[in-house]
Amino acid sequence: MTVCLNFRILLYMTDKNSHDRKALEAHKRLAGKISVSLKDTLDSKEKLSLYYTPGVAAVSRLVANAPEETRNYTWTNNSVAVVSDGSAVLGLGNIGPEGALPVMEGKAMLFKHFANIDAIPIVLNVHSADEIIAAVKAIAPSFGGINLEDIAAPICFEVEERLKKDLAIPVFHDDQHGTAIVVLAGLINAMKVTSRKLEDAKIVISGAGAAGTAIVKLLYKYANPRMFVVDSRGVISANRTDLNPEKKLLLEYTNKSDIDGSLSDIVEGADIFIGVSKGGLLTQSMVKSMDEDPIIFAMANPEPEIMPDEATKAGVRVMATGRSDFPNQINNAVCFPGIFRGALDNTVRTITDEHKLKAAEVIAGLVENPTPDEIIPAVTDERTVAAIAAVIR
Repeated sequence: MTVCLNFRILLYMTDKNSHDRKALEAHKRLAGKISVSLKDTLDSKEKLSLYYTPGVAAVSRLVANAPEETRNYTWTNNSVAVVSDGSAVLGLGNIGPEGALPVMEGKAMLFKHFANIDAIPIVLNVHSADEIIAAVKAIAPSFGGINLEDIAAPICFEVEERLKKDLAIPVFHDDQHGTAIVVLAGLINAMKVTSRKLEDAKIVISGAGAAGTAIVKLLYKYANPRMFVVDSRGVISANRTDLNPEKKLLLEYTNKSDIDGSLSDIVEGADIFIGVSKGGLLTQSMVKSMDEDPIIFAMANPEPEIMPDEATKAGVRVMATGRSDFPNQINNAVCFPGIFRGALDNTVRTITDEHKLKAAEVIAGLVENPTPDEIIPAVTDERTVAAIAAVIR
């Protein structure tokens, strides 16, 4: 059995590119990316008696009688649970909790590296809204915040909204709101590069899932531009009879003129294309049909809706992707460490739309002189966490 398993792994690694092989080797060498460290040593009997029995009983009695003191005596003042059911992992789809675990570990690694937050990956082998909510509520007393991750739409919407109502700690679905915040930040600067106003722009969003929905709502809140959302069956309009409740809600913010058609139809004359859908959907001819100096955020991973070299040939002015190997990476890692750093430090119970808008403006402001190749600060920019945390109050 072991020989067979090793052969399958070797065959998989042989078939992948060199970067994938390096990633597999690095993960196997470390056997995961995170570990638990201690804030003090247990190098004496006195310390053992203080931190464990009998001393810890005094702390337990105190917080049992005054639960509001828990964050002052435990790690909840600096801890976040990174929770996923593995139903919408990266561009890989529903690959289950085991498949999600390396991504959640990576998220925890980013929390610690950028914001010094202790984050714990929690993958759940349940998939209904009720089950996910029950599991998160059961573990919530151990944490100061909940970061929901890679939970498929439409369940993710219900999960977040119900948990926000039921828990006294911040709950943030990063796939939705982290993506939306960074997209808005990038667009604020793209507007400067192209001398446009966001409120006057025609925007086409490809993808009506978690990220697409959050982007629409945040852009509406910020500037109320003219927006159209496209799913696999075309433009979302009031004329369609196949819309689920979540897609019907998008009509409150988009397509006020009830236009029907395909992506190629609606993208004609658009100022901005935002892709959170599927690789290869946007063609050069579609880009050429857009307005002068088009802005394209093609964020499908690992393959964008259009590759930057193809978009450049078609006349794109500002190009962004979700990838780190091209300029202008639109990545929610730019914002979520700062969001939670501010929420934990300032005892924020709910992360509001106002917090998100302020965070986007702060991120945009970190790029002093935007250019077509620099509209967003790098994930590694050391200023970002503190700047965002300062406005999450």
